[in-house]
Order: sequence, then structure tokens, then C-alpha cells
Amino acid sequence: MSKFKIILVAIFVAAIAAYFVFDLGQFLTLSYVQSQLSSIVQYTESNFAIAASAYFIAYVTLTALSIPGAAIVTLVGGAIFGLLWGTIIVSFASTIGATLAFLTSRLLLRDWVQKRFGQSLKAINAGVEKDGAFYLFSLRMVPVFPFFLVNLLMGLTPIKVGTYFIVSQLGMLLGTAVYVNAGAELGQIESLSGLVSLPIVLSFALLGILPWITKAILAFVRREKIPVAFKKPKTFDANVVVIGAGSAGLVSSIIAAGAKAKVILIEKHKMGGDCLNTGCVPSKAIIRSARIADYIKRAKEFGIDSASGQVNFPRVMERIQSVVKAIEPHDSVERYTSLGVECVAGEAMITSPWTVQVGDREITTRSIVLATGARPFVPPIPGVEQVDYLTSDSLWDLRELPKRLLVLGAGPIGCELAQSFSRLGAQVTIVDQAPRIMPREDEDVSNAVLKRFTEDGVTVLTGYKAQSFAKDAEGGVLTVSGNDETRSLAFDKVLIAIGRKANVEGFGLEALKMPLSSRGTIEVNQYLQTVYPNIYACGDVAGPYQFTHMASYQAWFAVLNAMLGGLKKFRINYKVVPWATFTDPEVARVGLSEQEAKEQGIDYELTHYGIDDLDRAIADNEAHGFVKVLTVPGSDRILGATIVGYHAGELLTEFVLAMTHGLGLKKIAATTHIYPTLSEANRFTANAWRSARIPANLLPWAERFFRWRRG
Repeated sequence: MSKFKIILVAIFVAAIAAYFVFDLGQFLTLSYVQSQLSSIVQYTESNFAIAASAYFIAYVTLTALSIPGAAIVTLVGGAIFGLLWGTIIVSFASTIGATLAFLTSRLLLRDWVQKRFGQSLKAINAGVEKDGAFYLFSLRMVPVFPFFLVNLLMGLTPIKVGTYFIVSQLGMLLGTAVYVNAGAELGQIESLSGLVSLPIVLSFALLGILPWITKAILAFVRREKIPVAFKKPKTFDANVVVIGAGSAGLVSSIIAAGAKAKVILIEKHKMGGDCLNTGCVPSKAIIRSARIADYIKRAKEFGIDSASGQVNFPRVMERIQSVVKAIEPHDSVERYTSLGVECVAGEAMITSPWTVQVGDREITTRSIVLATGARPFVPPIPGVEQVDYLTSDSLWDLRELPKRLLVLGAGPIGCELAQSFSRLGAQVTIVDQAPRIMPREDEDVSNAVLKRFTEDGVTVLTGYKAQSFAKDAEGGVLTVSGNDETRSLAFDKVLIAIGRKANVEGFGLEALKMPLSSRGTIEVNQYLQTVYPNIYACGDVAGPYQFTHMASYQAWFAVLNAMLGGLKKFRINYKVVPWATFTDPEVARVGLSEQEAKEQGIDYELTHYGIDDLDRAIADNEAHGFVKVLTVPGSDRILGATIVGYHAGELLTEFVLAMTHGLGLKKIAATTHIYPTLSEANRFTANAWRSARIPANLLPWAERFFRWRRG
């Protein structure tokens, strides 16, 4: 704690102590004030400026120290200064005192509270940043509310000091005037409980509710205002139209059909979207082939001397397509039609909030769910169009293994594919301007993957920015700069994997003037509702997470809200979001990483377990990686978990379950895990947390106790 804070605490404690030691509270009682009222009034009449200054300073001090008695002092102000001067003096004194209490709370407590409870206070902080002035004004409008609590609690939030002062000044003005006016009758008041009549109390309560009613009305008007330009149909062909048949669209459709709503699913390309056709499924299929190739190279580790294998790249790519075809029926038109979904092939065009055009057919609908997904982002690097670049969409058409593959981007997609192509026989170089690969993960996680990349022969260049592409007789060249040098990187094929861009163009959003976020996704609220009250968005087009499982998760909320049309709203919750990168070793995470905890100033305790000590991992020759868990200091409540190693994505589920349902590490430690399995790593991690908290000073006493028991 700084010297200034120590001095401030000392002053605050001394003032409070003096209040109680010298029984200063006796001077703030109704009976005492009434007994001295005539003397006070007489002095004020002859010494107005001195009396007003002394009163002002006393009021500010009283309020700043959060000492009860503001009501009595306010009445005195009305009795001795009258309505006009009393209201002016009390209004400014109370606001200045409240702001000082607010600043004291902020200076002494806010950092500690935010570090300790920052994760839990995220929603409150976001709400205050957005509507803090509105909430404060509502509280200030009700003078019977304990204002000292408002001062102290608001000091813990992100609301700005200037906003706090102005809103407090305006919000307390009416209540101040009422109490000051009542001070004219101070001599006749028998108790503070009879100060304000029931009708006045009810009036203040209504005034406090009024801003909320006004806000609701304005929100309704704003949401209903835009569609006024369009003609609303009297009847509708569907309850819900879903645009896009990827993960989000398929889940939305099947939920709506299951609820017996009329749902029409529109897809212009292939059912299953990116995940089935160009994303999750084919990428995991090629990772599997690459893993088998790697196992053959490692055969001697398992006691097999004569194992050999020649990668047949065209066969590998054909196998990938056969895997896609095997899964296709799960996402097919036939299956969804049998479940009650009307599937329409073609390009959708939204012509109004209630109408969608597909070719010559116009469909009227109560609600629309946008699930149009995303596509690979190709940056405008000079010369990029000359080099016949690949993306995660077009990669699967390859039938000849590139001898030299350059991968631009060291995020999850780039890392997975770079390692796979290297294991299949390509010379792979991966380039990224970030200081390390997989920069969203902790440094020790990135280093573990980097070590394996090096062993696999992948050349990793981080800290380099792409400057320009050029084509030559042998292929292409990328010029990069970074680390105080410029380099030219030759390649036969280049894979651009630096991110994905939401699909928001070409189906009518421009004409609707649909607002987009800073990330280029459709702007939605906590109900996944767009600025149009009957249009919802989910999946990659809405963000903020571009994972297939999150698209499915969002779809549930979006389509239920779309079907119910405001009769009931379901709010989405992003507290527990897991993901995995399927490199070797795999990286899986849920919740906070160490890097994020430090950036957000959140205190944590770290428990680490090395998988190199796990029996099953040793038996499988996969004894590498680790599990690390962040917990609340002094508690087993999990803030986040990261697993690096063999089948990390499968192992993470136990921590996802625990965080979702509020289970701590003690519960995991007390759960029986089959031996020998990889899942024991989770129990050993939990046991490591528990062992680290055995009070060491009790062990000598335990030893004596058991020695005594032996006789």
C-alpha cells in the first residue's frame, strides 16, 4: 500500500474513532438539534457567511466519512437557511461529500475488489460502463435509499468521476429540496419517520422507476422504428427462416422443427457448411493421416524395426473426401427434410425484416436467423493475386504434395496444417508477425508446440511481417521483414491462414443498413438479436468465438428467441468457453490462461502437473505435456485450465463440466478415474492442488500422534 493510501486510511480511521470516542453522534439527534435550533438561527441571521461556510464544511465531512445523520443535517439547513439557500448549499455539499466518499472507496478498495472478483464482476462492469449514469440517476431519485452505500459501491465500478458528480448533483436535487423544505417545520417534527408522508414516499418510488420505464419505451421505439419503412405481411409462410446450413444454421433448424414450428432453411452451396466440407472434418482427417505417417517414422520407439511407409498424397486427399462423404448424410437435405425442415437451395436475399427472396420465390416469415458463417481472410498484400494462393477452403482440391509449402499465419489453422503437411513430406515454413506461434496461449504452451515443430522439421519464423509476393519460374517468393532484417522466402504453394472474415455481404444487409461490430461481424445483443427485433444472428457471422461448438451453442439461444418473439427471452452466457488446437501435442483450454489473468489483473493460484509422469502416457510413448489449472486464491474454484499433450481435447471435458456446474478441484480429486488412462492426469492435478495445501506445521504433530498410537 502506498504512503498516501496509508495516510488516508489513518485519517479516515481517526475520524471515525473520534466520532464514537467523543460521542459526536449525540449532536446529530433530532432532540439535540431542536433544543439548539433557536440559538443556531439567531447566530446565522447575524453571521450568515460564517454559518453557511461552517455548515457546508461540516456537511461535506459528514458525507465524505459516510457517517449517518445526513437527514438531520439537511433539515437543519432548511430551518436556518430557508428553501432557496438551503437547497443550494445542501445540494453542492452533499454532492461534493458523496464524490469524496466515492473517491475514497475507489482509491482504497477498487483495485483489490476487481482483482479478487474481477471475473464475476465482468457483467456489472460492462453494464456500468454502458449505462452507469442511468443506473446512478435512478438510485439518486429515491432519497429514502441509503446514499452512503451508493457512494461506496459505485466507487468500486468503472464509472467516471465527472459523470458521477454531475448525475449525483441532478439526481439528488429534488429529494434535497423536499427535505430542506420540511426543515421549516423542524421544531414541530416529533420523529424522522414522520418526516415525509406516505404519498410523497410513493411519489419518490415512482420517480425512481420512471427512468426504467422511459428507457424501456425508448428501446422499444428504437427497435420498432427501423422496420416501419417496410410493409409487414398479414400472414406468414414460416415462423423462422434460417439462412446458412452450417453448424449454427443446422442446429437452429432442427430445434425449430423439433418444436413444431414451420422452419425454412436456405443454403446456396453445400449442406454442412465450412465445418463439414472445408474445416473441422477434413482438417482432422488430414491430421490423422499425418499422425499415422509420423508413427511409422517412430516405429522403432515401439520395438518395430522393419516398418516403412510411402505417403501417397492423392490417396490421402481422396481419403479425406471419403470421410466427408461418410458424414454428409448427417447434414443432408434428406435427413433434415425427414425431421420437418423445409430445405431450399439458392441464394437468399432479405428484402425486408419479414421477407426473403430465393430466386422467383418470396418467403414471408415471423423471424429470420442469420447463420451465414465466415470465410478465410486474404490480406491485401501486394502481389498476392499473382501467386495462386491456397486457403483453408481451396486447400482440399490439391492432389499433388507441394515440395515447398509456405504457411502465412501461426494461429490454430496455420499450425495444424503446417505440421500435417510437414509430416506428409513437404518442406514447410510458417511465418507470422506475432512474437511466437499460437499467441493467444501462454508462452510455455507455445514453446511446447514449437519444440515439436522443430523436431518435425517445420521452419518457424515469428516476428516477420509479409511485405510483398512475387512469382518466379520455380514458384513464388514472399518478402518479409522483421527482427532487423528483410528475407525472401521461396515456395511452390502458399497457404494463407491468418484469420476468417464474417460473411455479411450479398444477401441484403446493406439495404437494411444492418450495424456491424468493429470486428466486421453482425452486431447482436445478449439475446443474439440484431437492431431489427425479429432478426437474429449466430455462429461465425455473429462472433465473438469462431468455433463450431460455439455456433451450435449460440444457435439454441438465437432460434428460441426467434420463435418466441419476445414472449420469453434467453440470455447467452460466455462464462465457460472451451477450445482446442489439434497440433501434436494438442492444446486445449477453457477459461483464463495465465497470460489473460495477468493482463486483467486477476489474482490466481497455479497448479501444474507434468504428463511425463503419467503411467498411460509412458506406456503409449506419449509422455510429454502438462496440465495447469488456475484457481481462486484460497479456494478450489477453477478460473481456467490448459492441457498440452496427447488427446488434450478429450481430457479437457472434465474441467469444462466442473466450471459449468461450479465444481472445484476437490470434487475432481474425489472422483474415481480408471487406471491406466490419460484422464488420471486431471485427478493427479487436483491431488497436487490438495497436497500443496496440507498445513506443514501439523505434520510433526501427526508424526507424534502415530508414534503414540504404536505404543
